[in-house]
Amino acid sequence: MRIVFAGTPEFAAQHLQALLDAGRDVVAVYTQPDRPAGRGQKLAPSPVKQLAQAHGLPVYQPQTLRDPAAQGELAALRADLMVVVAYGLILPQAVLDTPRLGCINSHASLLPRWRGAAPIQRAIQAGDGESGVTVMRMEAGLDTGPMLLKVSTPISAEDTGGSLHDRLAALGSGAVVEVVAALEAGSLDGEAQADALATYAHKLSKDEARIDWNRPAAELERLVRAFHPWPICHGSLNGEVLKVHAAQPSTGEGAPGTILAASREGLTVACGEGALLLTRLQLPGGKALEFADLFNSRREQFAPGQVLGV
Repeated sequence: MRIVFAGTPEFAAQHLQALLDAGRDVVAVYTQPDRPAGRGQKLAPSPVKQLAQAHGLPVYQPQTLRDPAAQGELAALRADLMVVVAYGLILPQAVLDTPRLGCINSHASLLPRWRGAAPIQRAIQAGDGESGVTVMRMEAGLDTGPMLLKVSTPISAEDTGGSLHDRLAALGSGAVVEVVAALEAGSLDGEAQADALATYAHKLSKDEARIDWNRPAAELERLVRAFHPWPICHGSLNGEVLKVHAAQPSTGEGAPGTILAASREGLTVACGEGALLLTRLQLPGGKALEFADLFNSRREQFAPGQVLGV
């Protein structure tokens, strides 16, 4: 079976590696054009491109797949199947119809819940008890196609966007390998999604990561976990940005944003309901540190009674 793979970030690269490890015939790889990255803003290849080049696979990086020339290039590959994972470009119907067996997608949620761009983070933010990966046949709608295989995992009270991402990448990689084998054998039928149950995982933004201390502590604790390692929740102290890398629900009352207590265990801040114990923080120009380290060296900055801003 001739497979074309389309994907961009590390989540997708793990799927590509799984297909290669399974001995699948990946004839070409599509990924987003190189983007500026790092302090120097030099053009950098995506994780998928780096992996493809390491294996000597042809790499295509069109700006759009709506271009007839790009569609012609894809058709010339004579693919039996296109596997799409976090690619980042819209696939028009002409592309969906090109491979003999169509296109499949590995999506990091239990569809139809959390269709869209940020399903991992939204599941944690919402307090979902479980997440998973759905492998589906692709159609023109946003993550609306028939489901071929679903695998699930519990979301723990310690899970962050990063830890859940890594677990789902591993689950999804195995699921895609399984689905490809079943499609090759002609033994897999899709299950229609219940559109009435659909929710949408909108793209993350840095503005969303500003901590509004008027919100309940339970909500903010989930937000801190969901938005780690990106975009990182943050407030301000004395006009300086204070990034919050880890926090726990706590007890205490006061005006929202007020520092109630500071100790080696953490910084207790009043919220709209309850309080939040900030346990790992990052000051401007520094690295993320356990609060115990900050308390030892800079405890005067965190005196109770001060008010954190957004």
